[in-house]
Amino acid sequence: MLFDRSWYNRAGVERVMGFCTTDEYERFMRLVPSFEREIVDNGIILLKYFLDVSQDEQRRRFADRIEDPVKHWKLSPMDTESVRRWWDYTLAYQDMLRATDTPHCPWHVVPSDDKRRARLNLIAHLLNQVPYEKVKVALPKVPKAEPRPKGAEDGLPASHIVPTRY
Repeated sequence: MLFDRSWYNRAGVERVMGFCTTDEYERFMRLVPSFEREIVDNGIILLKYFLDVSQDEQRRRFADRIEDPVKHWKLSPMDTESVRRWWDYTLAYQDMLRATDTPHCPWHVVPSDDKRRARLNLIAHLLNQVPYEKVKVALPKVPKAEPRPKGAEDGLPASHIVPTRY
């Protein structure tokens, strides 16, 4: 089972934006470690990843979304508000990590300013966390091709061939 920080919206977005009460937030934070412990104690591998992006990189990505029409859909009022409330979110996530990073279910923070490297590092880490055994696969053998029949030419008889440009 994979949990990312979005499962923890109560501790982040909902807290910062006032979408939950203080009581709801505190109850969530109190219950999370025992809930996660139950999952792990029942034999489920629970991995939690927090993709950490710097303030400068977040601002660069938002500017890119504004400039690139293909990325306009990624912008919402909530996203732009998160830029303004950077430090509120930072404090909320710091509190969340302090309360929910436990020995039986730790958070794995992934530096994510470079998206490609972050994804590759996360995947490599994840694969190292899951025990597995190599599966033997019965691969087929490639048979010999039958001989060319009389009248069969190489290639296809076509007059409209797409030019090779690459």
